[in-house]
Amino acid sequence: MASSKTLIIVTHPDLKNSVVNRRWVEELQKFPEKYVVHDLYGTYGNGKIEVKKEQELLEGFDKIIFQFPFFWFNCPPLLKQWLDEVLIYGWAFGSNSGYKLSGKKIALAISAGIDQDDYQPSGKYKYTMNHLLAPFELTFDYIRADYRLPFILYGLEFQATTERIENSVHEYLEYLESF
Repeated sequence: MASSKTLIIVTHPDLKNSVVNRRWVEELQKFPEKYVVHDLYGTYGNGKIEVKKEQELLEGFDKIIFQFPFFWFNCPPLLKQWLDEVLIYGWAFGSNSGYKLSGKKIALAISAGIDQDDYQPSGKYKYTMNHLLAPFELTFDYIRADYRLPFILYGLEFQATTERIENSVHEYLEYLESF
C-alpha cells in the first residue's frame, strides 16, 4: 500500500547555499507526517544512481513532487540522468509489468530566476513556462502518471527578499495541501 505522504524529490546542485530551495526543504522537514524529502544531489553526488532503490521508493508513494531550480531552461543535470535511468522500459512503461507510476500524481515545484513576463511569446525568451516544461508533461503522460500543473516561483534573480521567500514557503505549502 502506498504512503499517504508526499514524496518530494529535491534536485539542487548546491542546496546548502540555495536561498529558496533550502528554505522550502527546511519547512517541509517540519512536517514528517506529510512529506518525505529525498535530496538527489545529497544522495547521489557521485552520479551513481541506485535504480532499484529509487524505483522502490517511488512505488511507495501516490503523490510525487520534483523540486528544482530552473536554469538553462531545464532541470539540473542529475534530475535528467535520474529520469533516464529510473524511468526505464519494463518498469515505467511498456510490457505487461511496466507503468509502475500509472495514476500517481506527479508535479514540479520550480524556482526560476527570471520574471514570469519574460516567459511569454512577447517576452525576452519567447516561450511560456508551459512550453518549456512540455518534455516533463510528455514524459509523465507517457508513463501514465497523473501530471498536474506545476508550482513556480518566478523572478528570484533580483527579487529574492526575505519577505518574498517566506511568502513562497506558505504558497508552496498551500499548493502541496491542494495537491
